[in-house]
Amino acid sequence: MECPICGSDELIILKDKTISSKQKETKEFLFKCEECDHVFKKTISQKNPINIRLIISEQEKSIKTSIDLFPNEELKEKDILMSDNGQVKVTSIEVDGKRVKKALVEDIKTIWASSIEIPVRIGVSVDMHGKVVSYKIDIDRDIDIAIEDIIKIEEHIIEIHSIKTERKSLSSGSAKSDYIKRIYGRPVRRNKFNYDFTKHIIKKTNKIPKFLKQFKN
Repeated sequence: MECPICGSDELIILKDKTISSKQKETKEFLFKCEECDHVFKKTISQKNPINIRLIISEQEKSIKTSIDLFPNEELKEKDILMSDNGQVKVTSIEVDGKRVKKALVEDIKTIWASSIEIPVRIGVSVDMHGKVVSYKIDIDRDIDIAIEDIIKIEEHIIEIHSIKTERKSLSSGSAKSDYIKRIYGRPVRRNKFNYDFTKHIIKKTNKIPKFLKQFKN
């Protein structure tokens, strides 16, 4: 908000009044500019919030609920919302049966989001040259994991050679755990490591690659 005379944003509110209706809320302000002492009125209208369907992902569980948002606001993927189930990050938006990256709230049918109140679950694949040991782990969301990091998981000490994120696969650089889907590594002979994820294991499976199954007795 700026003074219409001098353009200063150093304003004092002398009076304010709120007028509510079923469709919108209107606020009338009487401002005084601290720079030039000009007094002026300003009216701001905001449509009342509308109720939007919200589906929250918490690991393998989905929670169906709803959220009240202002219809003329724009919502985008990765926006953070405060729901009845805590803070969530928008992962997808449905408009007219299609998934879009952003939209006005009044056009949105469903919002998909993931909870950021709980640890993130990511996969870890260990290439054992003939079989793959796969894990699911729950870790903090703000861990920075990089290619060539050394991690320990159970008896395995591995070096990360690939990271799969929500958008792409990395063979260099790093990513925050909040955006990682899976990390891939191979055993190395090291005594020191960057992270020990052993106590964070939720699930473990052993897999034999398809091209080797024909040689299995």
